[in-house]
Amino acid sequence: MSRKTVREFALSLPGAVEEFPWGEDAVVKVNKKIFVFLGDEQNTDSPAISVKLKDEEAHGHALAVPGAVPTSYGLGRHGWVTIPLTGGGAPAELLCDWVEESYRTIAPKRLVAELDAG
Repeated sequence: MSRKTVREFALSLPGAVEEFPWGEDAVVKVNKKIFVFLGDEQNTDSPAISVKLKDEEAHGHALAVPGAVPTSYGLGRHGWVTIPLTGGGAPAELLCDWVEESYRTIAPKRLVAELDAG
C-alpha cells in the first residue's frame, strides 16, 4: 500500500515522470533527474524506496526508521536514504513528505514554484 501511495504522490508533482531504466525497477524523475527510486513493484520480500534528503533533520529522521540505511552505490554520501516499506516503517504520509523534500532538492526552481502555487 505504501509503495502505491508514494508512487501516486510522486507522479502528481509538477513535471514528474516514471521510467524503468533497469528493467522492472521504477524511478520517478523530474527534468531527467531521479528524485525517488521505487524499486520493483513485484518485490514483496523487501520493498523500499530511496530519496535524497539534504535537510539534516529529515535525513536523520529517515535513518531512524527501522531498517533504513544510506543508499548503496555511493549515493548515501550525497544524502540518499533507502527506507523499507515493511516492518513498522514510516507511515505513507511521512514517506510522501520525504518524497516531496527529495523533489524540491532535484527539481528546477520554476517547478518548485509551480508546486508551491498549486
